[in-house]
Amino acid sequence: MATVTYDAATRIYPGAKSPAVDKLDIDIEDGEFLVLVGPSGCGKSTSLRMLAGLEDVDQGTIRIGDRDVTHLPPKDRDIAMVFQNYALYPHMTVADNMGFALKIAGVNKADIRKKVEDAAKILDLEDYLSRKPKALSGGQRQRVAMGRAIVREPQVFLMDEPLSNLDAKLRVQTRTQIASLQRRLGITTVYVTHDQVEAMTMGDRVAVLKDGLLQQVATPRHMYDKPQNLFVAGFIGSPAMNLVEVPITDGGVKFGNSVVQVEREALSTAGDKGDTTVTVGCRPEHFDLVNGDNGGDSKSLSKEAKDQPAGLAVTVNVVEELGADAYVFGTADLGDTKEDLVIRVSGRDVPEKGSVIHVVPRAGETHVFSTSTGERLSD
Repeated sequence: MATVTYDAATRIYPGAKSPAVDKLDIDIEDGEFLVLVGPSGCGKSTSLRMLAGLEDVDQGTIRIGDRDVTHLPPKDRDIAMVFQNYALYPHMTVADNMGFALKIAGVNKADIRKKVEDAAKILDLEDYLSRKPKALSGGQRQRVAMGRAIVREPQVFLMDEPLSNLDAKLRVQTRTQIASLQRRLGITTVYVTHDQVEAMTMGDRVAVLKDGLLQQVATPRHMYDKPQNLFVAGFIGSPAMNLVEVPITDGGVKFGNSVVQVEREALSTAGDKGDTTVTVGCRPEHFDLVNGDNGGDSKSLSKEAKDQPAGLAVTVNVVEELGADAYVFGTADLGDTKEDLVIRVSGRDVPEKGSVIHVVPRAGETHVFSTSTGERLSD
């Protein structure tokens, strides 16, 4: 096994006005599962291909363990890659597909058979070794592609959106299998996806990219609790964090008819920048309903919520009922502007479409960002 290091790694395509990947710095630990995530065109697949040797590194270096692999050909990097389209040979059986790289490398037939059988046992493919890819489901083909990587026993696994061709239910099942398999094998893995739910559920750490720039790298929990800037705050989380620009006032920020207390240090920092407003972020589950808007059950409200005035009026547009919970999609009137908000409520007592509820952000659960720079101001 090995560590992976991106040291100011940069990729600039000919004729491009800006780098596809700009000074990427990430240290990946031995045996770690790191997920690269971001919107289309952010540079995540390019970063993976730079590590694989399929894209040039124009500046900076990439190391696997103690070896500088920046300019080594792919075959000399001791990596195995799993692609989005599986890349299986249609005329070969599952066993032949899984063992092909070993055959090319000159490994004897007995060793190839043993390695393929061991990998098939891990992946529950023992009954399919004599089949050809056309006789397999999408999930089975993806496991064959995984098996082909496993038999090589590489230092690093690289996975480029391997689940994007699967249906929703199979994606959930297969991502659990991949994460479990990686932890069992302990092989350093770099995984690319555009799906932030995939990233948060699979990775030991998550790296978020935007326009070729690394925005934040952290554990899923830390990134969810303390996003570093407005982009990460709006990208990580499903539904996304509510982000509302509000004026600074005495004692906090003005949120509708309420003054919500936020960290004084954050407001002081914003004042030093000359900002008269800040952007407040609040997760859907971190709103309190006030004035009995949850069906009159005021006992379930926090003391802080009971003590608040009318709060922010939100007109309910749509309610998504998910069983135990429900998400209210509504429009809040902030006076000069209107903002769309998402609020999680109890699935047992949901407001009706067209009704008006009143909410306040829960004390201690708000995030404060500079409106001018987007950087996080609260601790």
